[in-house]
Amino acid sequence: MSQQTFETHVRWVPLYHFVLLTILLGALTGGVVNLVRALGRGSGRIEAATVLLLVVASAILFWYVRVFPLKAQDRAIRAEENLRHYVLTGGLLDPRLSVPQIVALRFAPDEELPALAKRAVAEELSQEAIKRQIEVWKADLYRV
Repeated sequence: MSQQTFETHVRWVPLYHFVLLTILLGALTGGVVNLVRALGRGSGRIEAATVLLLVVASAILFWYVRVFPLKAQDRAIRAEENLRHYVLTGGLLDPRLSVPQIVALRFAPDEELPALAKRAVAEELSQEAIKRQIEVWKADLYRV
């Protein structure tokens, strides 16, 4: 990645986001079709239901394998940005800032952070709105 910007900051992992998701959707479709056919035949219902349950369990796992690390990362970002704001201003971030707002502020350079944090609270800026307000993007290349 040459330079991270608002347009390029989203991280896609093709094998995870596209290939695995497609496989799961195909398996879910096949599992439902298999169960419907088994119910119509009157045999193989337990096997078909088991396969469908395994696919549903895999889909739940797919979701949480992504969500749990992101939650941990958000906690770390909140602590880092609080520290950065403290170093820059002598005070912690406003407690009215939400975690998504703080996560968006991590892309703001030191020169823009204090003012942008105040505006985010005063104007109740969304995560996307905060990111769009950043003039000089500070890349975060170590995120999950």
